[in-house]
Amino acid sequence: MRNRAAIEFSLHWKSRYAVHNDRCYIDKIDFWRDIFPGSMGDKLEKLDARHIHSETFRPGELVPNYNDKNLLVIRNPPHTPATGITKVTLEPGRYYPKGYFWKPLSSFPTDQTPVRLVEADDSSLVIDTNHPLAGYPLQVEALVKHTSTIAAQRGGSLNDIAQIITARGPGMQAPVDEIRYSFGGATPLKREDESNDRLYYRSPRLVHHLDATARNLVSSFYGQILENGTRIFDLMSSWESHIPESLESCHVEGLGLNQQELEANGRLSSFMVHDLNEQPVIPVAESSFDAAVCTVSIEYLCRPLEVLSELARILVPGGILALTISERWFPGKQVARWEDLHPFERQGIVLSYLLDQGAFTDIHTESVRGYPRPADDRYADKMSNSDSLYFIWARCTK
Repeated sequence: MRNRAAIEFSLHWKSRYAVHNDRCYIDKIDFWRDIFPGSMGDKLEKLDARHIHSETFRPGELVPNYNDKNLLVIRNPPHTPATGITKVTLEPGRYYPKGYFWKPLSSFPTDQTPVRLVEADDSSLVIDTNHPLAGYPLQVEALVKHTSTIAAQRGGSLNDIAQIITARGPGMQAPVDEIRYSFGGATPLKREDESNDRLYYRSPRLVHHLDATARNLVSSFYGQILENGTRIFDLMSSWESHIPESLESCHVEGLGLNQQELEANGRLSSFMVHDLNEQPVIPVAESSFDAAVCTVSIEYLCRPLEVLSELARILVPGGILALTISERWFPGKQVARWEDLHPFERQGIVLSYLLDQGAFTDIHTESVRGYPRPADDRYADKMSNSDSLYFIWARCTK
């Protein structure tokens, strides 16, 4: 019987604001050694590649259940973090490493377990140490990618599947009650590099901003939510749009900052050169497009709500808006504090953008982590995993 497999696990759950799916690829799974939630190990061991098995877990079964006793009050909180960061701005609603509060929480300085700040004043903090997914019913769907058989076992570490797929972020993207992620203050949002964007991007950069595996995952995502024969607006476009060729008879219009990059994009039917930070109004008629996409660029927008309002204007009622985030960007051109956020908090920021804008419904988020980086990638010797991806998509309500 086969005893090894590579499996993509999808963690499905719903918050009051959105439907969520957090995907995690795990290679070299060992059915003899690894720990599976529920009866998934026995069921998956019998499946061939491309088959799916799913199980549902009540609150408290996959991660510890929510407990009010995990809301802790810290009196006279420390002002210097134990993690070596010289200054941290504490904001209610945000997550911080548990090591920041290691003494009052009886932890250790390098503990990266996320805890959420609920309230803060000069004399005390209220910290929520519950798991970000605590209290949610969870469905785990497993897609077998490939299987193999190894005759002998030679020791090694084991995988706790439930721990792996729920750790390092899932749940952090969902606003809690009325606390939404926010950069605070007035727009435009500030950046470290406030130089003119047209000058910064005047030289074409005909290079990939994601590894090949991640690019294929983005194309697959767009292929699943977009339709043939539609009008698609590619916001902040460049020399590639990631819209798959399998989508036929589509009119794709791009908006970007570099004409040479846009001219090199064979997927575009037409394009315009336009600086959204200088002028967030998009020079397009109302209800001109069935869908709009923005790929790994929303972190550069200084007026994101104004641009989202414009996207709602140019989309037809029921039109799709799809946004993709990665963990890579041009240093200095991202809005201030973007890099200080946990990747799932960045997804939460964009989710909050959509909620605050008010013109979108049926909101979904999806994350993809753990796929192997291609061996010929320029960063393969430094990074074993493909670029993690964070998707948000919704429908226009007008």
